[in-house]
Amino acid sequence: MENFTRDGFNFQRWRAGASTFTASMERGARLMRWDIELPAGRREVLFWPEDDPANGPGASADAFAAIPGGNPILFPFMGRNYAAGEKFRWRDPDGAVRPMPQHGWARQGRFEITDAGDASVCALFRPDAAARAGYDYDCEFRVRYRFHELRVECDLELTNRDARPIPWCAGHHFYFRLPWHDGLTRADYTLEIPAKKAWRHAADGKLVAFRAPEPPRDFANPELSDVIFTRLTSNTLSFGPRGGEENITMRVGEEPVPDAWTAVVVWTRAPESPFYCVEPWMGPPNSPEHGNGLRWVAPGASETFTVSVSLE
Repeated sequence: MENFTRDGFNFQRWRAGASTFTASMERGARLMRWDIELPAGRREVLFWPEDDPANGPGASADAFAAIPGGNPILFPFMGRNYAAGEKFRWRDPDGAVRPMPQHGWARQGRFEITDAGDASVCALFRPDAAARAGYDYDCEFRVRYRFHELRVECDLELTNRDARPIPWCAGHHFYFRLPWHDGLTRADYTLEIPAKKAWRHAADGKLVAFRAPEPPRDFANPELSDVIFTRLTSNTLSFGPRGGEENITMRVGEEPVPDAWTAVVVWTRAPESPFYCVEPWMGPPNSPEHGNGLRWVAPGASETFTVSVSLE
């Protein structure tokens, strides 16, 4: 691992064959970039806007967390949460209504690197007072990356040090560069996802069944953005050029067939955005209210959500 400093912030870099991975592990355990050198030139796998002012000196943790790029970590819950219709709140098992910002507390939080090597890193979340008030549990949340030449694996691990079961439903927010070939457009790339159900997340927090575009699902279709896919029949999905070359493959969890409420969310900001997000989540948004996809970690136990992204 290589450490370097820029604008007063610490960064880490790993090289694995043709791939280079860059992260800001102490700020949200954020994998920022994945670049790979190919015979035809450099390919940017994960999109990162270097010119975003939140990259520079004096930027707040919230501003850095909001940069559209890399892989923000979503914990303890993803998306928008509601408590009886009140947005950005959740009701804990004891009935207390607590704050829960969009995508949780980790992406703007402080982490401490606890282990690092030539091809891996592990960081421990250090919640501040606001995060502790919003998620009042004695627990340890770790983010662990393993780097390979054509693959990256990430574990989200929650360990319960409390006397009570702890609810969680975490996930990733990968921003992929798309298109990644000169001369191609979004219409030239398709998503292959083995899902039986699709949903939208309504403004009141409810899940609304949705008829997703039929395969082949190209990324130029405006109906594809902001879709929550569930009932995966396999833990493997892929996306890339229509010809199938240079596909990105994602594996969600370690079971061949994930839990029925394991979710993959696809989203982009605008038709002209240089990225498209493919986001593996443990469950759909607002899980503390509707219960779908919500997991419980028993006292003294640990649970891990593992995702891999591969160009192999």
